[in-house]
Amino acid sequence: MGIFKIEGGIRLKGEITPQGAKNEALQILCAILLTPEKVTINNVPDIIDINKLITLLGNLGVKIQKNGPNSYTFQADEVNVNYLETEAFKKEGGALRGSIMIVGPLLARFGKGYIPKPGGDKIGRRRLDTHFEGFINLGAKFRYNKEDHFYGVETPAEGLQGSHMLLDEASVTGTANIVMAAVLAKGTTSIYNAACEPYLQQLCKMLNSMGAKITGVGSNLLTIEGVASLGGCEHRILPDMIEIGSWIGLAAMTKSEITIKDVSWDNLGVIPNVFRKLGITLERRGDDIYIPSHVDGYEVKTDIDGSILTIADAPWPGFTPDLLSIVLVVATQAKGDVLIHQKMFESRLFFVDKLIDMGAKIMLCDPHRAVVIGHDFKSQLKATTMSSPDIRAGISLLIAALSAKGTSTIQNIDQIDRGYERIDERLRAIGAKIIRA
Repeated sequence: MGIFKIEGGIRLKGEITPQGAKNEALQILCAILLTPEKVTINNVPDIIDINKLITLLGNLGVKIQKNGPNSYTFQADEVNVNYLETEAFKKEGGALRGSIMIVGPLLARFGKGYIPKPGGDKIGRRRLDTHFEGFINLGAKFRYNKEDHFYGVETPAEGLQGSHMLLDEASVTGTANIVMAAVLAKGTTSIYNAACEPYLQQLCKMLNSMGAKITGVGSNLLTIEGVASLGGCEHRILPDMIEIGSWIGLAAMTKSEITIKDVSWDNLGVIPNVFRKLGITLERRGDDIYIPSHVDGYEVKTDIDGSILTIADAPWPGFTPDLLSIVLVVATQAKGDVLIHQKMFESRLFFVDKLIDMGAKIMLCDPHRAVVIGHDFKSQLKATTMSSPDIRAGISLLIAALSAKGTSTIQNIDQIDRGYERIDERLRAIGAKIIRA
């Protein structure tokens, strides 16, 4: 496995353009299975998880044409659904969390969908019940093989039927999967407590451009009138809001002057304001974010009554849990204290021991909460050797290393490459001293 060697304490300067959104791409690429016609997808991120999904689609029989950097045309007119029952698929599907979202489209169009227990980050329990309860509500027959953790759903003879359902949680992938199954079901489906993230909105807009009839897009109540078939389309993936937040955190921690290009401000929600609460200056310049050099540091804004600032994750339009690791790292050098409350995953904060080794002042209260006592840059983080446990913790440790004094080594960088495209090259372009070895 590769490693990163990072010489920290260097101020960066320049422009950086965010990649296409990983979480949107996982949904959009699965949706191409809903039609035998050609679908062109632009701004596809060139990262490990997305490339694995594209390979999986190819093994299912999807025709794939690469049009150029980050652009593909797919045609699912000769899908081999029997591949789903092979040992090769069990191994391939089990290595990728996003593979769960092929089940809805396959169920809708081919009458069956199977998936092994999917992989992904080890950040706590990640239940699949919402997905399969949604399929069952549409009339699908569910089975689960406990021996090899293999899930399956099949349509009855009369096909999927529209239904009203109240989701037990506003799961983004669960909502996406159910929507993709419902667009070809007979009758009308309503999904209450649906996720409404921009990436889910993008999926719905793409499906509507293919001929689906989805209303309520952007709200937590989606109504879907089933259609007989869908056609082709062309779609562009949004910039990755998680990467945008990562670059904001990087700029602040390294006291760098950075412009983040083409961020799609209207789809960032509360993200800019959360970083402003940490004292970070952000300027909107057209559709770009300009972050000046924070030579005097940044001071945390307390609540109105003077109590400690709490930053917690919540379903959209709340703050995304994928950025809490970044916020935690940024808080280590702020002036003031912050309580980080990670509600969704019980293992995502367990990387803080590595930051403590670097000199950060963090008290892990329990698996979900950590209090960060900011250094105000009076005590610089120290370089060290560490391993990346998951995508978001990995980028957080990379940001910490870029701000630390000395040369750090990050191992297991495949975890970072799963979510960030050519990150070492892009960082070197703005002055970072980072080597992939």
